[in-house]
Amino acid sequence: MSMEVDEEIVIVGAGIAGLATALGLHRLGLKCLVLESSPSLRAAGYAFTAWTNAWKALDELGVGDPVREQHNRLERLVTISTSLGVQTGEITFTTTKTGMKHEVRCIRRKILLETMAKELPSGTIRFSSKMVSVEDSGGLKLVHLADGSILKAKVLIGCDGVNSAVATRLGFQKPSFSGRSIIRGFNVFKEGHGFEPQLLQFIGEGIRCGIIPCDDSSIYWFVSFSALSRDPELEVNPLKMKQFVLNNLGKVPDKARNVIETTKSDEVIYCSLLYRSPWEMLWGDINKDNVCVAGDAFHPMTPDLGQGACAALEDGVVLARCLAQAFRKGTPGERISKEEEYEKIKISLNNYSKERRWRGFDLVTTAYLVGAMQQSNNKLIAFLRDKVLGPFIVAMIMKRAVFDCGRLKTL
Repeated sequence: MSMEVDEEIVIVGAGIAGLATALGLHRLGLKCLVLESSPSLRAAGYAFTAWTNAWKALDELGVGDPVREQHNRLERLVTISTSLGVQTGEITFTTTKTGMKHEVRCIRRKILLETMAKELPSGTIRFSSKMVSVEDSGGLKLVHLADGSILKAKVLIGCDGVNSAVATRLGFQKPSFSGRSIIRGFNVFKEGHGFEPQLLQFIGEGIRCGIIPCDDSSIYWFVSFSALSRDPELEVNPLKMKQFVLNNLGKVPDKARNVIETTKSDEVIYCSLLYRSPWEMLWGDINKDNVCVAGDAFHPMTPDLGQGACAALEDGVVLARCLAQAFRKGTPGERISKEEEYEKIKISLNNYSKERRWRGFDLVTTAYLVGAMQQSNNKLIAFLRDKVLGPFIVAMIMKRAVFDCGRLKTL
């Protein structure tokens, strides 16, 4: 018979949402166990744009400064039409009303995950631990692992990505295919890349390309495109991926093209872009009893706002704050029954769900709309995008970055 081990809080997945939640709980004095099916931390996607809202969350988690030190601050967003070969928009990361500087940097996922993991107590992350099933046991969840062990958890949190088993348990459908795919790459120039600290975006002919410096030597790039018909070889052949990108870039500067041409094949990946139906976000169960989801398991979205990872960090802060209310110690000598604790956990997860539902709905919906406008092949929409809608689209992106998930500790 398999041995059962008691755990207060079990988090499935050691990605951004999982580690942010674990670190938030640790800062609040709560223990948890993070299950990761891989033998080590995974940094799929190479990098992401961290907007102002992400830095507020990282500062609350106590890792903002060490991450800042390793990434350059970006000064502006420049948009260039690949069909016209001219710049169609530029915005500095400053709000017009207050003059407040936005903080925007391109963060390497590996650096962020390692920084958060180092702050956690030894043994918090359990690698090569795949969850295979969950069953109810009174007010607890029995989490069965592939190695035959069983964990008895008071709280189960799914941070297990777009194909989340925990989200399926809560009744969510599999994420929908957006009709678009993305090819991502990462290039390191030992002598320095020479790019200005800015987010370069090339748009046209159904293609959106981004070239973003992480620091003085490394560049993260991506190309998203319509992919209504599948090409199995393209999805697995890095050389074909690079050639596809170079053939479809349109009028972009040679310097930008060189970033893609010189990227090593093992630093290029392909991914279909999935998203959660906005209506399912509104009416679905983000939590049920003592189970909930966060990050991509909760709100998978297209990358057109650059907010997927940022929202995962917000989730971690809010979820840790809410759970702390359930596990808050009472007066000395006060005893609480298992039933009362179970009810407090349910209330705390309900509060998390209420606080995050509309934020998730807004981000998923806006990202989809922005992506549809930016990558449309319709000539009228393309004309309006290049001549009229540019500032409107940028305003939509910037507005979502001005968000504060609140303090980790409540007074």
